[in-house]
This record gives sequence, C-alpha cells and structure tokens, in this order.
Amino acid sequence: MELSSILKFLDNKVILITGGAGFLAKILAEKVLRTQPNVKKVYLLVRAADNMAASIRLQNEVLGKELFKVLKQKMGANFNSFISEKLSVIPGDITCEDMSIKDVKLKDELFRDIDVIINLAATTNFDERYDVSLYLNTFGAKYVMDFAKKCTKLKVLIQVSTAYVSGERTGLVKETPYDMGDTLNGRPGLDIEVEKKLVEDKLEELQAEETTDEIIKQTMKDMGLERAKHWGWPNVYVFTKALGEMVLIQEKGDIPLVFIRPTIVTSTFKEPFSGWVEGIRTIDSLAAAYGKGRLPFFLGDPELIVDVIPADMVVNAILVAAMAHANDVGDVTIYQVGSSVKNPVKFTVLHEAAYQHFKHHPWVNKDGDPVIVGHVKVLGSMASFKRYLALHYLLPLKGLELANFALCQYFKGKCVDMNRKINHVMRLIEIYRPYLFFKGIYDDTNTEKLRITAKAGDVETELFYFDPKIIKWEDYFLNTHIPGVAKYVMK
Repeated sequence: MELSSILKFLDNKVILITGGAGFLAKILAEKVLRTQPNVKKVYLLVRAADNMAASIRLQNEVLGKELFKVLKQKMGANFNSFISEKLSVIPGDITCEDMSIKDVKLKDELFRDIDVIINLAATTNFDERYDVSLYLNTFGAKYVMDFAKKCTKLKVLIQVSTAYVSGERTGLVKETPYDMGDTLNGRPGLDIEVEKKLVEDKLEELQAEETTDEIIKQTMKDMGLERAKHWGWPNVYVFTKALGEMVLIQEKGDIPLVFIRPTIVTSTFKEPFSGWVEGIRTIDSLAAAYGKGRLPFFLGDPELIVDVIPADMVVNAILVAAMAHANDVGDVTIYQVGSSVKNPVKFTVLHEAAYQHFKHHPWVNKDGDPVIVGHVKVLGSMASFKRYLALHYLLPLKGLELANFALCQYFKGKCVDMNRKINHVMRLIEIYRPYLFFKGIYDDTNTEKLRITAKAGDVETELFYFDPKIIKWEDYFLNTHIPGVAKYVMK
C-alpha cells in the first residue's frame, strides 16, 4: 500500500454520502469542501419526501449549522455559488431499491459519475424497534451495495460501522470480519432472511389483532432486544450493524470495500474548529444530565477505560482509507478507529473534567438559577446499585432483599409515572450494562499501519490527522469536549 496526496485524490471526484444530515456526514462533507474546493461534486442522500423537503433539510440541518462558519468565512461572498456548484442534496431512502432515488436522469448521472460512496445512514438507537433497525442497518447496507455495483466508475465503498459489533468480548478485540451466520455465542442458524420473516410475521399478527401503535412499537423494541441476545449481542443496534457487515462481505463481489469501526465518537478535536458536537451521544447524555443536576449517581466501573475518538479524526481516517483502497478488489479491510490501545483514558478523567467545568460554569435552569454540582457517587456493581435504590427509594420497606420486588409494588399505588420511570431506568440499565463494565480494548493494528503508511507517503498528515496519541485527554475534556456539549447540546 503506497499513499499519495489526499487532496490530489479528492480532486475532480464525485462523492456520495448517505445519512447526509447526520453528525459525521456533515463533518465529512465540510472537510472535503473546505480542503479540496476542486472536488467535482459531493452528494448528500437524506430522507425526504421530495426535492423541496430535501433542500429544506440541507439548509436547516446542514448548511445552517455553525459547523460551516469556517467555510463561509473562507468563501466569503462566493459561498452560495460555491455550494450550489459543489454540493447537492438527494431525497432518498437506503431501505429501498436504488435507495429510492426517483429522478431517472439523476440516477443515471450517479451511476456514471460516482467515484466514492460512504454509507453513514444508520439508526444508532440501542433500544430501536427491530423492524426499523433491521431494515436500515442491515438491509439498507445491502441496497447500498446493490447501488454501488451499478456505478461504473466506483473506486471504493466505505461502510461506517461501529467497534461495538464485538458485543461483550473482553481483552484485545481484533479487526476481524464477520462472515454470514457468525454469532457471538456460537449458536448456529443465524439467517437475515429468517430474521426479516420473523419481523414481518409479528407485524402481520399485531396488525390483524388491531393492536395500538404504542403496543406495536414496544413489541418491536422487545423483539429487537430478544433477538440480539438470542445470538449473543447486547442490543439491537450493534446486532443489526454486525448483520450489515455480514451482508456486505457476502455481496461485495469485485467492489472495493472498507469497514470503518469507530468507538465512541466525540466532539471535534481541531477542525473545522474544536468542540463542535451535535445530538446526545452516549457519554454526552451523562455529561448533560450531570450538568443539569439530574445524575445523582453513576453505575459503572470507576476504572473503566472509555474508548473515545474525536469526530474529525474519524472523518480523516475515512478519507485516507478511501484513497488507500481505491480500486482494491481484494478482501475487505477493517479499521477500528479508537484510543484504548494507543492512548487510553479512564472514566474518572471525564468525571473530573465535567465536575470542574460545571463547578466554574454552572448550567442555568429555566428559573434562572445556577445548578450546583458535586462529585457523582459511583456505584461499581449491580449489587451496589440495588442497595442504592433500596436506601434512597424503598427505605420504608426496611429490607434490601426486597429491592427487586418492591420497585414496582412500592410505587404502584402512589405514582404510576414513578413506576413507569423506574421501569424505564431498569430497561436502560439492562441495555447499557455491558458498556458500563466493558472489559474490551480495541486493536487498531490496521489503523496504525494506515497512519504509518500515510506519514511515509505524500499524505497531508497535518490536515488529515487521526492519531489519538496527540490528544491530551484532561485538556480535551475540560477545555474542548465538555464546553462543546454545554454549548451545542445543552444550550
């Protein structure tokens, strides 16, 4: 593998990005447009009913974000004309054939002109409906591959997956693929068509019974969790993403295919500016709840290594990998992009950074009062969590051994909403428990080889950096990430 200039690779290229209004997709599009204005075209595929709706999403959810302020400053008065020429939005849906692109002329242009496809469309909800997650994360990947096979100039297809397709594996988790039918518990018989049929049959059964939408939704969520655990995965998100990888490997043929498996993606480290983040991400939900005074305790191993990687580093790894594997029709290459091997950071560092930030810059509630925070009590086991619940919520029952039984019974006659909240918390604990005590470390041998090769070649490594060793975590969390969460997420 010999690498040359990324800017030269991007010159005059046509790039299609699915999930075009998503967090990483926006950062990726901005990076390409800002660093290589001679790119021929960047297409963003978004879910929308028609061109008008897609254009509104582009303006409101992409270009209207502060993320594009650097590009706007760089282009000045030419920004709108530049965007009009270089960036196009397409209404579509990867869960349908030809990604539901209706415009025949446009579709023919895409088949003729596309050089790179980057599939970022996904649902990342750990407690998603099984039908939604399976159709989008698994069969959506298949439809993207089918589309890619019709692109006559295609140089590479990048599938952005997740490192957590590993499930609850411990120790060093290798950058290895899943073949169709592989399971984490060794149980034989996994078949995506069978899974799809199970979903269809259950939906047909529920509709025949004239079940309410709310019950259908909950049944599909329960089914997703049950099927994931049946095959050894902890939740429906990572299960269906693993299935998506299997489908792509099975269907790839001669398509150059690369998997990018990021760990927990956080705010931008450096570009286009530090600290930009969008939406409640896994660890950000904890930071936001803590800053608002709504996190009285944290359940998890205090010595837990939190494998995080800034979003701009993920984007840079995607672009370098795209060039490295252009026209490479061999086996799929997998890049796990994280920090737990090269530059591990413990949860306690994040906790202390959040405490220091909100201590000196408290969040102001709707009444105009600053929220005073203290150090969160860390519960290091499920047993200590149950004791905490018993002591703080079930004290009148005078018995820690009654905690599990009493959760529903104690609140039943007093507060239905409280009962619902307790059940909701217990479900979330069940879904997130594997990550609160996660003992895996993500091998990044392939990613390190890519970094080394990039440095040895003509790659602009100062511009397309993705080495976690350059991050000083205490400084990043205290001065970049937590302030970014407070500004862009908590608002």
